[in-house]
Amino acid sequence: MRNIKHSISANGLSHFVRDSGNESAPVAILLHGFPDSSAVWEKVTPLYVAAGFRVIAPDLRGFGETDMAASVAAYDIQDGAAKDVLAIMEALGIEIAHIAGHDFGAPVAWMLAAQHPERFKTLTAISVGHTRAFLKAGWEQKWRSTYILFHQFRGICEAAYRANDWALLRKHWSAHGDIEETIRLLSRPGRLTAGLNWYRANISISRMVKPPPPGAFGEEIIRIPTLGIWSDGEAYLTEAQMTGSQDYVDAPWRYERIKGASHWISYDAPEVLARLMISHWRTHA
Repeated sequence: MRNIKHSISANGLSHFVRDSGNESAPVAILLHGFPDSSAVWEKVTPLYVAAGFRVIAPDLRGFGETDMAASVAAYDIQDGAAKDVLAIMEALGIEIAHIAGHDFGAPVAWMLAAQHPERFKTLTAISVGHTRAFLKAGWEQKWRSTYILFHQFRGICEAAYRANDWALLRKHWSAHGDIEETIRLLSRPGRLTAGLNWYRANISISRMVKPPPPGAFGEEIIRIPTLGIWSDGEAYLTEAQMTGSQDYVDAPWRYERIKGASHWISYDAPEVLARLMISHWRTHA
């Protein structure tokens, strides 16, 4: 399997990008979330490549081997990660791709699909639904999201996560498929704060309690074929925030519920995840 690791200068930062598969094959861009890196896709990438796709999986800003941004505001999805992805595509000469995201990578993918539909053939959202559907999902979702509010407390949150050999982080993210490597990466200077800055730049207590008015996130309606995937072992996100995303898709919509997998579907059910996504991509080639 062709497997190139690029260091790409884009949007003011140096980005680490895994590039697998035939260079002339249809492209799928995979975006990870917190507290991950592009390594979260290692189990599924060979399956996509074997099916005839080229996989581009970047470490998002602040994570893995990609540079950290200088300020909290620089982690805003629209001005930060979304522009990073478009700049990486430009650097690699990619005009159009399938886009998929998990965890915090999903809101990036939702935004890119909404605001740049000409650049993407399909959208796949894993675990996290449309931002508007997430904010409207009710009190159960707000309760499950209380940890996000804890992430707002700069310094306090970092100290709590690091204490006693990262005991709190190990407990909260206990289903993670490679927690030791994740902790190794987060242990480097500034890296835990960089990851938490994604929450600090994009989520606030006021936004959780009272969603902003329509248009606050820019164009919100998705006009490309969309696949939503959620797992019944999901601890942090309700099914309603994914199924409710259909209200914001003005294009073919498909929802799939995976049984027996945690939040980290790519670790727990890679074959099932790959089968669903490959079918989606081929249907809307």
